[in-house]
Amino acid sequence: ATAKPQTAKPRPTATPAKTKAAQVLAALQQPGGTTIDDLIRATGWQPHSVRGFLSGTVRKKLGLNLTSETGAKGRVYRVPAGTVGKAA
Repeated sequence: ATAKPQTAKPRPTATPAKTKAAQVLAALQQPGGTTIDDLIRATGWQPHSVRGFLSGTVRKKLGLNLTSETGAKGRVYRVPAGTVGKAA
């Protein structure tokens, strides 16, 4: 039997896709904030999962200052820019 020469698989050159959690945190840091509906569309999560992530992970686990206010688009959530990634 003839051995096949092994060829190295090409490495992807693009940066890896962001996790859904990273996408949510990035959306929360936008100057205009984000809505639950925006996060549902971005992640594919159910509404209760988005709310649970905001409460359990963003507020409690990460200790971030999540604020919300009612605006023209409905309730808008945001985290002050520059606070994500710092030790809580």
